[in-house]
Amino acid sequence: MPLKKDVKGGGTNADGSKSAMYCSLCYEKGAFVQPNMTAPEMQVFVKEKLKEMGFPGFIAGFFTMGIPKLARWKKG
Repeated sequence: MPLKKDVKGGGTNADGSKSAMYCSLCYEKGAFVQPNMTAPEMQVFVKEKLKEMGFPGFIAGFFTMGIPKLARWKKG
């Protein structure tokens, strides 16, 4: 989710500060809300949330293309 659109302004780190990387829907208190979620599952989840927020489907799909490249799922 674009952090600017996150109603909570982003997820929270373990120390209570705002995360600059993750939104409030997936990151709380320094941990992932759904730690076993795969990148493809997250793509579906985020696309649906973006559509709920009024983004057209093709734009939501475009925004989710990079999810597998995020640090959370980066192999390495």
